[in-house]
Amino acid sequence: MAEHQPYYYGTGRRKTAVARVRLFPNGDGTMTINGRNADQYFGREVLSAMAHSPLRQVEMAGRFNIRVKVAGGGVSGQAGAVRHGLARALVRADEEFRPALRRAGFLTRDPRMKERKKPGLKRARKAPQYTKR
Repeated sequence: MAEHQPYYYGTGRRKTAVARVRLFPNGDGTMTINGRNADQYFGREVLSAMAHSPLRQVEMAGRFNIRVKVAGGGVSGQAGAVRHGLARALVRADEEFRPALRRAGFLTRDPRMKERKKPGLKRARKAPQYTKR
């Protein structure tokens, strides 16, 4: 199923999730994630709204069809990655969207990652229980 119509591309990342977003102009506003509807894929309305937020920010909801391939992480991280990739694709579509998306913080890659486990500890910071005697 090769689509040869022009599209705008953006890559979004969050924690360990990576989203590859394609924005097809002159669409009806459908967002397909890994072959499924966005609402169905995320299961929670909050995550779906988070993924759609860049479109609402620039008032372009319903103007593009969006196809996303996302891998890694959990559903929350994936929603963040889709939001980041969608914002980047919108900037490629029209450079005038950049200030509004930048102000909303959608173009900034969230650098927070899971902290690594340290030797001698049970988790990143949790120490074994201390016993005095």
